[in-house]
Amino acid sequence: MARFGDALTTGADLVNAAERAVMGALEQLGGAAPGDGRGGAGGAVDLVCFFVSGADPDEVTLAGRRVMELVPGAVALGCSSTGVIGGGRGVEGQGAVSVWCARLPGVELTPFQLDTVLEEDHLAVVGMREPGPLDRVAILLANPYEFPTQAFVRESTPALGGLPLVGGMADGLRGEESVRLFCDGDVVDSGAIGVLVGGEGVLGTVVSQGCRPIGPNMTVTKAEGNLLLELAGTNAYEKLEGLLDSLGEEDRELAAQGLHVGIAIDEYAEKHEQGDFLIRALAGVDPDMGALAVGDMVEVGQTVRFQVRDAGTADEDLARRLADFGAEHEVGAGLLFSCNGRGGALFPQADHDVLAVRRILGVDAVAGFFAAGEIGPVGGVNHVHGFTACLLAFAD
Repeated sequence: MARFGDALTTGADLVNAAERAVMGALEQLGGAAPGDGRGGAGGAVDLVCFFVSGADPDEVTLAGRRVMELVPGAVALGCSSTGVIGGGRGVEGQGAVSVWCARLPGVELTPFQLDTVLEEDHLAVVGMREPGPLDRVAILLANPYEFPTQAFVRESTPALGGLPLVGGMADGLRGEESVRLFCDGDVVDSGAIGVLVGGEGVLGTVVSQGCRPIGPNMTVTKAEGNLLLELAGTNAYEKLEGLLDSLGEEDRELAAQGLHVGIAIDEYAEKHEQGDFLIRALAGVDPDMGALAVGDMVEVGQTVRFQVRDAGTADEDLARRLADFGAEHEVGAGLLFSCNGRGGALFPQADHDVLAVRRILGVDAVAGFFAAGEIGPVGGVNHVHGFTACLLAFAD
């Protein structure tokens, strides 16, 4: 009997779509009943993850509540989005509900809700459970308008003892006012939610940033915060100008559409090639200062390399990473958090990422959403990404 099921339904009536999606996912588990909500229920449903896209925030709320009502006792985690993934499809910009459910015997599930409180001169995040010795990963869904996701994720690796975080930033078709988070029967519009997953059911993560390097590797010789001031002893802006002048027409066009900076993951590696960098956006330039603004902190001594992204590169990077992962693991299902800048905005069709996962890993139950920022580990450190596909894989 299957241990995982997923279904995606569309329609203007989101509550009806939610009901059909839940029933469709449960049918793949033989009509399994909800479990005890904390794993180990054998033939029951233990974890339900769901994602709702719709124009009316109130309808999104009702749909999310309906999903949770239909799976009482199971740990239920979900959010609003501008597009959902499931059933081998990606649907963007319209009413749709995706539901993924799992029977996870021997797996411990601990839901949590995060919020912020003011402590003297700074905000502190409260509500995070301390990981136990068996915890393998935490799924995290956050409201990017109300929660300091970047700061929390940046500090999470040392604070949580290296526990991987995987997930994404929620959104809605009306922006900030339409974000909804669903956790264990509750509906919230701020903070973040998640679940700690412990036991042997989690295989690991695949993070595809989908960029390829251009130009040479360069050492940062002067920097302040997120500003690159000198690369290899030369004015950083002049280095960029020289690189752009040397590019062929195709790469110059890609750079014009959006140039990125790769920060080497392992400074001690003999080589730094494609896939060896943490990708960050080139956020701005200041010719007068000779500075380049990067979407992250940079330090003197780090190795960086400019990067470009296109559909072909993103496709190849995802396929290679999935193939490498599949060669080592027998995957039964996955949760997929794909950037809302991928899908139909990057590829010929919105289904690209989910179809690649299903085809290369040979799995059917893959669901998730198009996120406003993706969360996943690179080089053993948790990061918030952009234009990235992050997969959490479960054992067969």
